[in-house]
Order: sequence, then structure tokens, then C-alpha cells
Amino acid sequence: MITTLTGQDRITLRTAAYGAVSLVVAADATGRPHRAASEGSIALGSATGLVGHVLAEWPKGVNLRGKTVAELADLVLPALTAAMDVLRELDPAEAENFRTTVLVAVETAARAHRRTPGPALAAMIRKITAALDAA
Repeated sequence: MITTLTGQDRITLRTAAYGAVSLVVAADATGRPHRAASEGSIALGSATGLVGHVLAEWPKGVNLRGKTVAELADLVLPALTAAMDVLRELDPAEAENFRTTVLVAVETAARAHRRTPGPALAAMIRKITAALDAA
């Protein structure tokens, strides 16, 4: 099934998923950024199905080099929507699998600091969720 996605589709999925975790880490610099990034990435690594296979691939071609949170969001939020569009067309169950996987990873990263998420982090999570649900 993985061969039904183009190379660019696979890069988009990885950019979206790992970028969502990166946005959470960037939005809450007061927490434990390394722990949040690690735990969010581990959560992504627990994905199954087509999504799990794609996220397990080496992230060659993924660009998460935004110098600011705004630049990173400009890369990641559209990638989240594009990934959902590609997966909905291919297999709606895989689209839901991707959405759930990303939200679990985002929540895992957000909880790494072991306190209630602040307003900036909560707003970022809402933006990630909106990007996943767009279309």
C-alpha cells in the first residue's frame, strides 16, 4: 500500500506529523523542549498501518528549518491539511489514522512539561487541529 503514495506525498506526511510536534515544542519554550520533542516523536513512531510505515521511513526531504514559530507554522499547517487531503482520497480510514496519530503525538509532547498548557500552547494545538480538519 505504501507504493500508492508518491515520494512527495510521503515527505508531506512526515513534514506534517513531525512538524506538528515541532510546533508544540516551539510554542512552549518554558517547558522541557527536548523531552517534549522526544516523547512526541516516540508517539509518532507507535503509528500503525500505512501512516506508521511512512512515519517510520528516514525523514529525507523533510524541511522543518523555520527560524521562527511563524515560519515553521507556514510550512507545517498547510502540510497537515495536504496530508489529510491525500489520505482522504486514498483511504478515509488512513486519514483518520493520521489525524489520531498526530493528535496523540501533539498531546504527548504537550504533556511532557507536566503542567497545564499555557495559552500559547493551547492556541497552537487548536491551530494544528484546525489544519487537520480543514477541507
